[in-house]
Amino acid sequence: MKLKGWGCFPEHETKFLTPNHFSEIINNIKQGNLIARGNGRSYGDSAIGEKNTISMKNFNKIISFDENSGKLIAEAGILLDDIIRLFLPRGWFPFVTPGSKYVTLGGMIAADVHGKNHHKDGSFSKYVNWIDLINEDGIIKRCSKNENEDFFNWSIGGMGLTGIILSACVQLKRVETSWIKQKTLVTKNLDDTINAFENNLDYTYSVAWIDTLKKGYTMGRSIIYFGEHAKINDLSKKELGSLLRIYKKSKKSIPFNLPNFLMSQWLLSIFNSIFYFIGKIKKSINLINYDSFFYPLDAFIGWNKIYGKKGFIQFQCVIPIKKSREGLKELLKCLVEANVGSFLSVLKRFGKDESKFSFPMEGYTLALDFPVNKKTLFLIEKLDKITIKYEGRFYLAKDSRISAETFNKSDKRIKKFISFREKNNLIQNFKSKQSSRLKI
Repeated sequence: MKLKGWGCFPEHETKFLTPNHFSEIINNIKQGNLIARGNGRSYGDSAIGEKNTISMKNFNKIISFDENSGKLIAEAGILLDDIIRLFLPRGWFPFVTPGSKYVTLGGMIAADVHGKNHHKDGSFSKYVNWIDLINEDGIIKRCSKNENEDFFNWSIGGMGLTGIILSACVQLKRVETSWIKQKTLVTKNLDDTINAFENNLDYTYSVAWIDTLKKGYTMGRSIIYFGEHAKINDLSKKELGSLLRIYKKSKKSIPFNLPNFLMSQWLLSIFNSIFYFIGKIKKSINLINYDSFFYPLDAFIGWNKIYGKKGFIQFQCVIPIKKSREGLKELLKCLVEANVGSFLSVLKRFGKDESKFSFPMEGYTLALDFPVNKKTLFLIEKLDKITIKYEGRFYLAKDSRISAETFNKSDKRIKKFISFREKNNLIQNFKSKQSSRLKI
């Protein structure tokens, strides 16, 4: 069958397998050239097997939960949404969450997802106690920082290329409420934006929407959202009635691919101006439900269709802290000169790098979405070169088109990752369209 990621680009032919039992996975592994797939929310081709793709959706059960410690053991195919719905009413929430709750536990580990709190709490791997990994021989290996340590470290952020994650033990955090106390700052330009981030590092959560169409003095103007889990004392009587409520928002559906003219620079400029104006007049401090703070796009079913039938590409890089200001300015200047804006443009601050092969490093990460066309593909290649110039990295969970040559220049750890795969006879067994393209 033909399969694609959330960005709907590229599309590849693969054999799609849906095992119901562990024994079926073992039989599938014998076929080789495969990759595990969760809910298909990686943007490109990282969860499309070179020949075979194994769906983990049927492995979605809770195995156990310790109410005293917050340790959750669950199968890899369970959705983050299910974890939140089950445990937030009991006062528990993930330590780290990406921008969508429709990802699987196994996918979060394989991509070592980050959230709006990386500068303070690190990435998801920091809260993984162990994983059960099915190796190339169909044997389950318990991997942790104390057992099969190499497999544990390389599987975190390894994009499923070290084996199939069957289950995991992860740590949840205690929260008093399901509300977020949010502070909003509106900045005038990129320097102002970075200064605001650096002056508010004590906040647990921070993220900025950045206007990519402005040039000159206002280039990089942003709206930054800072947040903390609200305490009981922060709530009014009305909000106390929904202390740990699961927020059920009426979802809006985008049933078909929208026409390309809706992504025009003219309409995007109008949208950015309105959005920026609304940010300026809103209350600077308010309470917001967790769903709207962490998962605003999940309110729109099929939001990936807004880019049209050809799909979209997300470019996401991180620039090291010492070079962030200069590097981000050059990236934004490149967009302005090309007269290409990004409909969804997000800036976050990362903390220190603590993993073998994960994306984050201390610095700033910029994520930009573009519809697929010749102009944007040409532009993104320029953005690649700027990223390399400033010693940045690329996020494999969002990648759909980076060349092997570019990727190799971006990360000195790649050779060690390939060496680990070769040493453990993993390359022929676990192979995605992405790993073939990147030659890893």
